[in-house]
Amino acid sequence: MLTPGRHPAGTEFFTYHRDRAHSEALRRELREEHWSYMDGFAAEMIARGPTLADADGTRTDGTPTGSVHILDLPDPEAARAFAFDEPCYQAGVYRDVLLRRWRNLLGRTMAEFPGGRTGGHRYLVLGLGTGSPADLTPPPEREELIAYGPLLSDDGSAWLGTAALLRAPGPDAARAVLTADRYAAVEVHRRQFGGRG
Repeated sequence: MLTPGRHPAGTEFFTYHRDRAHSEALRRELREEHWSYMDGFAAEMIARGPTLADADGTRTDGTPTGSVHILDLPDPEAARAFAFDEPCYQAGVYRDVLLRRWRNLLGRTMAEFPGGRTGGHRYLVLGLGTGSPADLTPPPEREELIAYGPLLSDDGSAWLGTAALLRAPGPDAARAVLTADRYAAVEVHRRQFGGRG
């Protein structure tokens, strides 16, 4: 179990496994295997959960489109092992994996999010860029942020974007957490808290 405000001293990583088209049945079949695998990383987990179809909120069937995991691990090799040994990845549920070093600018886990596990619309906002870093300070509405931090190269020397998990009224409000013109692309994905509870 995570101790509030603390996790092992290592290096933080952001992973986003994107689902392959028409892999929902295989994902469902592997749900318990996936959860059991993640249970082995409970002490290292900062945030986790699936992304869901249609960020505009018009679809309510909850079809998964990917899985986000942010965790503290010893080094990039351990992060790669975590990402690529995962049962759904091994079975072909995912089409690709984004794996980046990350920095937890909030200093807390999703379990400490004041808004709780449910209620309101939850999003992943993923800004991909290079060059001069942007959005290195969390926005003032910190109580709506679940997780927030920069995406970095393996050695932490290069800024490659920013990732935010947050609660917002809709996808446009979620997207506004990042400075749009500072990124090559900004993606917004509907999401929910992951895990068994």
